[in-house]
Amino acid sequence: MAQSLHDVSDPRNASVFIDINGELKPREQAVVSVFDSGFMLGDGVWEGLRVHKGRISFLNRHLDRLFEGAKAIAMDIGLSREALAKRLYDTLDANDMSEGVHIRLMVTRGVRSTPYQDPRVVVGGATVVIIPEYKQPPEGIHERGLKLFTVHVRRGDPAVQDQKINSHSKLNCILASIQATQAGADEALMLDPHGFVATCNSTHFFIVRKGEVWTSSGKYCLGGITRGLALEVAREAGIPAIEKDFSLTDVYGADEAFVTGTFAGIVPVREVDGRKLTDGRGPIVERLQRLYLERVERDVAEQVRP
Repeated sequence: MAQSLHDVSDPRNASVFIDINGELKPREQAVVSVFDSGFMLGDGVWEGLRVHKGRISFLNRHLDRLFEGAKAIAMDIGLSREALAKRLYDTLDANDMSEGVHIRLMVTRGVRSTPYQDPRVVVGGATVVIIPEYKQPPEGIHERGLKLFTVHVRRGDPAVQDQKINSHSKLNCILASIQATQAGADEALMLDPHGFVATCNSTHFFIVRKGEVWTSSGKYCLGGITRGLALEVAREAGIPAIEKDFSLTDVYGADEAFVTGTFAGIVPVREVDGRKLTDGRGPIVERLQRLYLERVERDVAEQVRP
């Protein structure tokens, strides 16, 4: 069985402080109420953030998505963008963290008076949790790449559950991940309701065909930060980068493939459903990796932290 890509075996994580509503707690004491909306109903939004050279990469883009998602579900975060950014950096400072760190920022609707869906039973404000961890992608993953498996679990239509909201309700993706893991793959490739390629269970998927970079139309996936950056850096470099519908046949005949995500950036895909695409990293993927890392460096250099 393939190992999870999110390895937190770094011993430093045992002594990390976690911020819960502005109060720092040791990891073993970092708990929320059983009546919390996130635990009870998956009612909330979240962001995964990466720290580089003491700065949170692309923080403004992540906060844009977080606040947009909160507005979409009619949830008041209870903090301004500036206050939330300061709390993130205060948590990093309290842990003396500046590199190789992944942050999970979670906001739920708060504590409910009773186990019930109606938000009117919420008592008090939102629950805001910040979990910083020392976490690095597996060694060599950016060269050797991943194996994907196409699962039967589909990305649903926006009228059922809009995939553009980065919500705590991730059962759809969890079921996809389970099926892919049982098939011996690293990640699940998911189709949209029409059978076109949509995204992966925790990353976004791209293929390279005849010098062009393709990704899905974006109708059935989260507005990925790294996905958008991959499209931007490709286009700036003169590489045609296209959002369109395409099928598994297009995937199986691709020259290269890769996935994107905040945690690991741009990672090659060497195999999909037993079809070998490359031995590891192809030339376009290698170029995009370099361009993306240059963009990260530029972003953190331009930031002024609170």
